[in-house]
Amino acid sequence: MTNEQTLNQEYIVAKKKSAKPMLWVSMISMVMFFAGLTSAYVISMKREDWVAFDLPEAFYISTILIIASSITLMLSQRFLKQDKRQLSLIMVVVTLLLGIGFVWQQYVGFNQLKSIGLFFTGPESTVSTSFIIGISFMHVLHIIAGLVVLFVVIYNHFKYKYKSDDMLGFELGAIFWHFVDLLWIYLFLFFSFIK
Repeated sequence: MTNEQTLNQEYIVAKKKSAKPMLWVSMISMVMFFAGLTSAYVISMKREDWVAFDLPEAFYISTILIIASSITLMLSQRFLKQDKRQLSLIMVVVTLLLGIGFVWQQYVGFNQLKSIGLFFTGPESTVSTSFIIGISFMHVLHIIAGLVVLFVVIYNHFKYKYKSDDMLGFELGAIFWHFVDLLWIYLFLFFSFIK
């Protein structure tokens, strides 16, 4: 084996070792970002013009969809470990569709809030609706990043880049998707019980 091949292999091993810690660091920064937003929400609740309201029905549907998407992605990962590539691919495509459904239901939820006179901006907006829509929208942006990740995972699946003993890319994508899933569950419970 030449020195160049040895260096190349060492580089690949080092890259694999650093990938997960880097992802965890980025997720911690996202957690801190949303913790800051929800803390500002709690502080703002002391304002006299604070308006409490129930979450729109579409947010409940979107929560079910995002939980289902994590389940299908876990199944996909399990099938991949068992070398059942076709089933794994089907499950990750279903995950993608459920993720798109989540984004759609968030959009429906924003419109449901508008239909009852709760606006994000403008003279008719309230502090509470601005916070909920703003924080939810920031989360949707992270979900869209997760959808891009799922597209990459599906593409790599078609290219046979994942194997039962070499699925780091898949695992990284799955970790990120489960993270944005848990993040929404936290936000949903937060908005449901703290208002």
